[in-house]
Amino acid sequence: MSLHPTLQPYADAWTHSIEAISELVQRLPEADWNRRTPCPGWSVRDVVSHVIGLDSEMYGDPRPIHTLPRDLFHVTNDHQRYMEMQVDVRRHHTAPEMTSELELMIIRRNRQLRNENRAPGATVRGPLGTELTLEESMRRHAFDVWAHEQDLRTALGRPGNLDSPGAHIARDVLLAELPRVVAEDAQAPRSSAVVIDVHGPVEFLRTIRVDIQGRGTLETAPALGPAATLALDWETYVRLACGRVTWEAVADRVKTEGDPELTAAILRHFAVTK
Repeated sequence: MSLHPTLQPYADAWTHSIEAISELVQRLPEADWNRRTPCPGWSVRDVVSHVIGLDSEMYGDPRPIHTLPRDLFHVTNDHQRYMEMQVDVRRHHTAPEMTSELELMIIRRNRQLRNENRAPGATVRGPLGTELTLEESMRRHAFDVWAHEQDLRTALGRPGNLDSPGAHIARDVLLAELPRVVAEDAQAPRSSAVVIDVHGPVEFLRTIRVDIQGRGTLETAPALGPAATLALDWETYVRLACGRVTWEAVADRVKTEGDPELTAAILRHFAVTK
């Protein structure tokens, strides 16, 4: 095994999630591939197509040459157009074609990961021509594939793996965005603190402190007299942060204390995925 130890947790999380996805869809009836998922405009087939496309590009395959239809209501920006290409090109693929391509991609990517010998800081190409480190690329990818596993589980009524290796990477990815959400997007008062209390399969309590310059930082120490506190279960946290539901739709699952305008502003900006 030549994979750097820093990268191994991301590879393990990806493996766990991609194999779970494969198991979910392996014997899925053709009609179930058209079920709607929490991703706007995407069916089960579309989510699996997206996952195949992500891994295809991680592997180094060229992107498909394809013209998107003009009537895709859920595609509104360049990032979405970029992601939609791998999805739309597979929209008419049959269930056997989908599962075969997924299985082949898993084999190819597993072989690639076994032979990966680059350092975590090596520069790689990301979506839309961006550049990022190999570690960040693998971290984001492990999160993406786990999140889409959850989309499929929701669509198919087969919950599970909310505490898998990918779930813990998702926790860290989503928590890293909280200081911006609270301090910049929700405009929390300077020299204040906001507490996020999450329970369920993945539990944590975090404090976002906003300094006198209006910059937010994430801390594990609880705050005395926070400006606002939000308590919710892990599944709801993920669905909100990934933009799968509006906060109004899950208001009964979120307990808030403190400044009502601030808590409402935080919840309005809670979605951090594109």
